Amino acid sequence: MHEDVALEAVTAVAIPPDDEHNERLLSHTHPSNWRNPEHQNPYNLVVIGAGTAGLVAAMGAAGLGARVALIEKHLMGGDCLNYGCVPSKGLIRAATARADVQEAGQYGVNVSGDAEADFGAVMARMRRLRADISKNDSVQRFTDAGVDVFLGTGKFTGPRSIEVDGKTLRFAKAVIATGARAAVPPIPGIEEVGYYTNETIFGTIERPPRVGVIGGGPIGCELAQTFQRLGSQVTLFDIIDHILIKEDTDAAAIVHRALLRDGVRTALGVQLQGVACQGDGKVLTYTDADGHTATTVVDAILVAAGRAPNVQGMGLEEAGVVYDPRTGVQVDDRLRTTNPNIYAAGDICSRYQFTHAADFLARTVIANALFKGRQKASALTIPWCTYTEPQIAHVGLTLHQAATDGIAVDTFTQPLDEVDRAILDGATEGFARVHVKKGTDKILGATII
Repeated sequence: MHEDVALEAVTAVAIPPDDEHNERLLSHTHPSNWRNPEHQNPYNLVVIGAGTAGLVAAMGAAGLGARVALIEKHLMGGDCLNYGCVPSKGLIRAATARADVQEAGQYGVNVSGDAEADFGAVMARMRRLRADISKNDSVQRFTDAGVDVFLGTGKFTGPRSIEVDGKTLRFAKAVIATGARAAVPPIPGIEEVGYYTNETIFGTIERPPRVGVIGGGPIGCELAQTFQRLGSQVTLFDIIDHILIKEDTDAAAIVHRALLRDGVRTALGVQLQGVACQGDGKVLTYTDADGHTATTVVDAILVAAGRAPNVQGMGLEEAGVVYDPRTGVQVDDRLRTTNPNIYAAGDICSRYQFTHAADFLARTVIANALFKGRQKASALTIPWCTYTEPQIAHVGLTLHQAATDGIAVDTFTQPLDEVDRAILDGATEGFARVHVKKGTDKILGATII
């Protein structure tokens, strides 16, 4: 309960566009009338960042009877709810629906006319569903669960204290879960011309006719295909000569062919030299491996070229926490930082930047920080999926990793064009693959596309 009316309301935030759906989202994730509670020092656990890792750590610890404070400077739910999993999958579903209609003829289903995508309606549907889902990550839900929620910027003032909204919170243990943001490559002119990242692209309400996507990783490929299917002409750029470098090369090649069939243009193995305005357009200039220069004109640029950890402005030096601006907070295998009373979880410290990875890293922190557990992050086996069409699912070692680590493997691959169900579905370009330790049946990795 927050009965002290003298407390000041938190600073309001805004999300474009200003509509009923985003208003409802904000009412859950950063309510303008929220007043931070009086602190209840000392806390068993203070959590900085209310993305997936922070939410799981706070809710899990409170459920076990701990006194917990949760600090969030922007939106509860973090990337997954606001800028990642939820909005992207909303758009992917709409884009898939249009593609299904366009391709229905191969199944004997005739659809007259073109399947037009109403971009404004697609985006409104996404915002409506995101607002519906946001109740799960709301300030009210966590407050009802016994968590003291502080909206504001948290900054460590010592090895066991942190300040937020003029209040100093003291803690036995703390968790840094501030996540990561889009990394913007130093391309001349890009700041002046302007660009989108995953944090801003979902606020658009009008479809850009031509889109340049910088980055051939999962985010870049998913959104390149999605915007192409929704009616934009997309060009995908990457300095590497193929997409999805963490996947088996033949699996990535299948996705590449699918993008090309959808109409996505690709410029791979190129170096972007600069960006400049030309009328209403933006001109990207690039050179290929042979030194040839070319240009592409787009209306919007989406940067999806990796992630940078959110380590600035938290007073990590005062807390005795060592970090690197490129790789994040330094942790050991039990997720302890260089301050033994402060842990980290999620994108701020892990190379596995997935929602489900953040979830289970937070569970590891709870066991180790509150119950003197000895659980190791390295014991987790992290699967992942890229939601292009076709999708790629992977877990464990790839062939490249096995070769790099000097691990001998036997590989078994089942092409889908030999599987009856895949033939009947018209989805034969893919495979299921399993790597086992050579001469044994111990599974080391698997890929399905």
